[in-house]
Amino acid sequence: MNLKVSIESLGCAKNLVDSEVMMGLLSQYKYQLTNDKYEADIIIINTCGFIEAAKQESINTIIELGSLKKDGNCKLLVVSGCLAERYSKDLLEELPEVDAVIGTGNYPEIIKVIDDTLKGKKVVKSGNINIEISEDLPRILSTPSYTAYLKIAEGCDNHCTYCIIPKLRGVYRSRKMEYIIEEAKELAKNGVQEVILIAQDTSTYGIDLYGEIKLPALLKKLAKIEGLKWIRILYCYPDQVSDELIAVMAEESKICKYLDLPIQHCNNNVLKRMNRQTTKEHILRVINKLRESIKDMHLRTSLIVGFPGETEEDFNELKEFVKEVKFDRLGVFTYSQEEDTPAAKFSDQIPEEIKEERRNEIMHIQKEISFQKNREKIENIYDILIEEQVEEYVYIGRTAYDSPEVDGVVYFNATNTLNLGELVKVRITDTLEYDLLGEIVDEPCE
Repeated sequence: MNLKVSIESLGCAKNLVDSEVMMGLLSQYKYQLTNDKYEADIIIINTCGFIEAAKQESINTIIELGSLKKDGNCKLLVVSGCLAERYSKDLLEELPEVDAVIGTGNYPEIIKVIDDTLKGKKVVKSGNINIEISEDLPRILSTPSYTAYLKIAEGCDNHCTYCIIPKLRGVYRSRKMEYIIEEAKELAKNGVQEVILIAQDTSTYGIDLYGEIKLPALLKKLAKIEGLKWIRILYCYPDQVSDELIAVMAEESKICKYLDLPIQHCNNNVLKRMNRQTTKEHILRVINKLRESIKDMHLRTSLIVGFPGETEEDFNELKEFVKEVKFDRLGVFTYSQEEDTPAAKFSDQIPEEIKEERRNEIMHIQKEISFQKNREKIENIYDILIEEQVEEYVYIGRTAYDSPEVDGVVYFNATNTLNLGELVKVRITDTLEYDLLGEIVDEPCE
């Protein structure tokens, strides 16, 4: 009988794609995939180790699912991903329920790791973070059938002083464009309408392979693929947003007028200490150019508060910046003091309670901004991608200005039964703080 395998994927979308590749490899071999952890013979936990909260979630999940070796059917517990890369030997030594550990560059070896573990070995595979990206690997989507993440690069060369990612994921390595296009065509052929481009830094795509940034060229080719309707860009650093990229986003109707632009802060001294390759003035120029050049441009950003040395004056400047810029979407992290990063050694660390207070202040400001921006959408009509039916003729969907999981949704009424993954026209009738309410209108989608 085939052994059943369940995968628990934690952390970011980049990790999710790795999990989907492992699912593809497992399904091609002798293993049967299951979502039921209690019936699984083998459980794989693909962990995140980016910040303290993510590490703690990963450890808690390992302990929780490890209990199924007693209370369930689990015979093997395998830990993969960033936490596994960072603490490979520690995990085996301190968590006896763990049978194997696979780092971020070794997940394509999942079959051999499981085979060796089934023979009674304790297996550690890590330290291979700069390996060339493996292509032509099978993949099973865990996202809804109409949406897929498309990883275009691995690793990072930015070396922000707070970030451990280069040590967990290696140097920046772009995928060859022909492989990305081939994968996108296959996704579209299988019914995917929305592809979401991801990498640790999408904005420098191609620099290592082609000697110049190729994101605009990649976008043009993706926009020609029949069947794709939305192309979304995440994690695009402001210092690499070029006029060429802005022009392509403005010209190509399939590219969502949405950009995830992680700025982290606006104070120039804080940015310098973070080793961010930009300034407040440059960030403002990029934002203004995006909004001037692209109709209905929606911007998402992420901020870090409580970075070592962030003074009250620095924080007040950030608050005023948020009020002035009025980002459409915004998330805030409290600084996490991560070992083996330069910022962890800075002497002027800030107490946790102050970090939390600053985060709450920014989020309160953003809540008001979000509500007012939503109010401005009332009576507008948008294409909505249907994602869920909550009751008869009541649905939840997203606009092209909303990324799954992190942004708002639209609740709307319909007059008949609709299909998930379908695009429909919806008129906005009311608003919540982050979400919208609407009703379907009888117009064809673009």
